[in-house]
Amino acid sequence: MDSKLSPHYFYTEDGTRIFYKCNFDTAGTPPDSPVWVFNYGLVCNMAHWEHQLNHFAQQGVPILIHDYRAHYNSSGQCDIASCTFANIYQDLQQLLSSLGVKKVMMLGHSMGVNITLEYAFRHPDQLVGVVLISGSVFPPQDIMFDSNIIDLVEPYISWVATNFNRPYEHFWSKLFMLPFARSIVHSGGFNTEQVPQEFVHTYLKKLGQLPHQIFWKHLEEMRNHDIINHLESIKTPALIMGGDRDKIIPNYLQQILSKYLVNSQLYIIKDGSHVPQVDFPDTVNQRIDRFAQSLV
Repeated sequence: MDSKLSPHYFYTEDGTRIFYKCNFDTAGTPPDSPVWVFNYGLVCNMAHWEHQLNHFAQQGVPILIHDYRAHYNSSGQCDIASCTFANIYQDLQQLLSSLGVKKVMMLGHSMGVNITLEYAFRHPDQLVGVVLISGSVFPPQDIMFDSNIIDLVEPYISWVATNFNRPYEHFWSKLFMLPFARSIVHSGGFNTEQVPQEFVHTYLKKLGQLPHQIFWKHLEEMRNHDIINHLESIKTPALIMGGDRDKIIPNYLQQILSKYLVNSQLYIIKDGSHVPQVDFPDTVNQRIDRFAQSLV
């Protein structure tokens, strides 16, 4: 198994081009061991899993990560309405099927937890385990930052984006250049003692490549996602993790999730933020490694 991930494209049944990376031969026999599939969070990108991708690829684990439709190197930016959880799930299912992948370990961060749980509900026979980091099955509008601030500001931002579209698009694409934006994201989403500002600068620059509508579209998808009604039927072994300093999705929500998932274990990371896999990659990697070994 290659320790480096190589880029590929896949076309879904509706013609959407999906960009993905993997470290196994896509034209040959699929790996015998489960493929680890990584799903990133709301307006995040592959870099949020970089420490895990590198670490486990070097251990010889078959790995795959993709850009959701309408994200970055995948197509669909002109059709935001199609970027539903149902389509994202189907894109991933079609991609794995095209590669002949039979068994999967799926890892999700933040919104990626919703995608992972949807897959676990629909394909329990394919999944050997799931890792759920900083996720919630409750509407984010009700719990982000432990308040309803998203619901309060959304109408105003929507009005500005609609009536001043060009200036708003420019503002969105240049967030990385604004010190106040970098400061808010850094202090609100990361452990500032562990994650350098350079990471946030690069993240916001990448974020500016996304259509600004995708943020609100996926918040609405998370609001309408009814996976909570199916959690008790998911028997796939699950490792649930969160940071005790997560300001975006407070870690009591992971504790609630662990009560719904009957075959789960919970690990809260001291001083971890919303992205503990970036704050403390070694700790997270060790915990994932231990969980994976327990599945053998």
